Amino acid sequence: MKALIQNLKTNGFEVLQAKDGKEALSIAKTFIKDGLKIGLGGSESVKEIGLLDYLVGLKNITLFNQYEAGISMEENLNRRRNGLLSDLYITSSNAITLNGWLVNVDGTGNRVAAQIFGPKKVLLVVGKNKIVLNLEKAIERIEKIAAVKNADRINKTAVKYGKIRTYTPEDLCNKYSIIKHDESARTTIILVDEELGY
Repeated sequence: MKALIQNLKTNGFEVLQAKDGKEALSIAKTFIKDGLKIGLGGSESVKEIGLLDYLVGLKNITLFNQYEAGISMEENLNRRRNGLLSDLYITSSNAITLNGWLVNVDGTGNRVAAQIFGPKKVLLVVGKNKIVLNLEKAIERIEKIAAVKNADRINKTAVKYGKIRTYTPEDLCNKYSIIKHDESARTTIILVDEELGY
């Protein structure tokens, strides 16, 4: 873990450690300031630590929450676009390699786009289960674990709302990103010493 953290820092990422989801939530809250415009990328990790519920409950920020029930697809896309120009973008990473690279995949691309460019600050909540040896293992993890579990989650949600579309893992693996270095030092990673998300 020490070598990974050093590699991430050498690559320009700020790294904060949390022993569990509760501590990760406390750390994340320190980034939330009055008046901020906050974008969201799909993340079970953010939900699991309670950060999504916390953000939804705040009145002193502008939250571009595309996951709000009952909004139209047009409004959903509008919120995703606005998230790309937010003050703070909150999500997770699909995988982090031991040499300190962030590896991600997206179905539509808003989450990977925001990690690369756009929002002033990016905050990632990442469980230890996302740490992998190298790029090959990162892609393997994404395609055989994360995409499979995400497709299953999306399909269950679709059935709940009476939709018939059936997503496959391949549907969610359209746009890949590999961030080797953050020259602008805009990304902070909260590295959590427990398994979170997919």
